[in-house]
Amino acid sequence: MELLAGAITFAFTTLLTIAGVGAAFILIPVFMALGIEVHTAMATALLLNAISMSVASVTFIRRKLVVWRIAVPILIVASALSPLGALVSQGMDRALLLWLFVGFLVFAALMMLFYSPKPRETTYGTGPLLGVGMSVGGAGGFLGGLLGVGGGNIIVPALVALGFDPKKASATTSFVVIFASLAGFLGHASMSGIEYPLLGWTVLGSAGGAALGSWLMSDKLKGRQVKILIGVVLIGIALKMAWGLL
Repeated sequence: MELLAGAITFAFTTLLTIAGVGAAFILIPVFMALGIEVHTAMATALLLNAISMSVASVTFIRRKLVVWRIAVPILIVASALSPLGALVSQGMDRALLLWLFVGFLVFAALMMLFYSPKPRETTYGTGPLLGVGMSVGGAGGFLGGLLGVGGGNIIVPALVALGFDPKKASATTSFVVIFASLAGFLGHASMSGIEYPLLGWTVLGSAGGAALGSWLMSDKLKGRQVKILIGVVLIGIALKMAWGLL
């Protein structure tokens, strides 16, 4: 079972590292289907998210794909507003919120697949770039906390729609996801134990998949190809969420 979990982790991490969204949202139900307790599955998947995005970010930073002037404000504001989103969600109908998010993902995916904004990243000054980072980070953090999903699903298409190169949008979001995943891991790990045989095989799969995915994204794929892949991944996330709601 642990070996199978490691192989599945490798496959999904490779694909989703390219998109910059982390694989936890897929790995959690996979681990639960393998008979792993829910909080253990969540804690393990979120820790793997942090590990894979850390490995990937090493490559992205070396290739100078992380836009630091926007990554830092996104990280700070997303971390601050994520708990607020989680608090607000307690008084709202979760099914309605998730259906709205499915609609957003489909819209974002269609934008990624068919909309080609003019590149504007280099025209942003420090002030406007800071404002963009705070706005995107606020939306990603709040909605991620509100819906209990990764903010990367929101941040990547938002940055691309604002004119950022798809590779840089994916790489920048990957760096932010490290810290969001660690925060989630600490919360769930306090409620469950860690299965170390499972963790050992899945860490290998996660690190290997992240290394392969980051290499493919930075060295082998063109910006348009990355944009299409992100769109396909978002459609897949939307379908998975919709299936779970039916």
